[in-house]
Amino acid sequence: MLLQGIDHVATITNDGDRLKRFYEDVFDATVERDGPEFPGGPRMIILNLAPGSELNVFEIEGNTEADRQTPMFGRGRIDHIGLHAADLDTFTEIRERLIATGASDRVVTQFGRKLSLFFRDPDGMEGEVLVANPDVDPDDLRFGEPSPRFS
Repeated sequence: MLLQGIDHVATITNDGDRLKRFYEDVFDATVERDGPEFPGGPRMIILNLAPGSELNVFEIEGNTEADRQTPMFGRGRIDHIGLHAADLDTFTEIRERLIATGASDRVVTQFGRKLSLFFRDPDGMEGEVLVANPDVDPDDLRFGEPSPRFS
């Protein structure tokens, strides 16, 4: 493989402060930059989510994209973003934070070698947090079933 991963995902919001607080509070994201993308341009917030992974947020006043909720697979070219938790303990902490903010329904699903938890950020963008499944049976890679570990 020639790549090391995805560098960033860019998104649009009409409330950069709200979105920034969410990612700081839930994922311990840090702000690398918060200001105009270029002189006279829109506000651009670069949130470091993990080493080498950013969420680039453009604040566009009056933008109504966050008001539209579209079901999975009807959202356009990018349906959702998947974030990789460092380990199971971190995944559990993120899950608790997402539940506390009302951003997740608490359901953890097994997807073969990974455990998955979906969430919606304050703009309604769907995200997913994933971690290696410590209970995986290489002969039985179930997909789409609730994880008994988080029942």
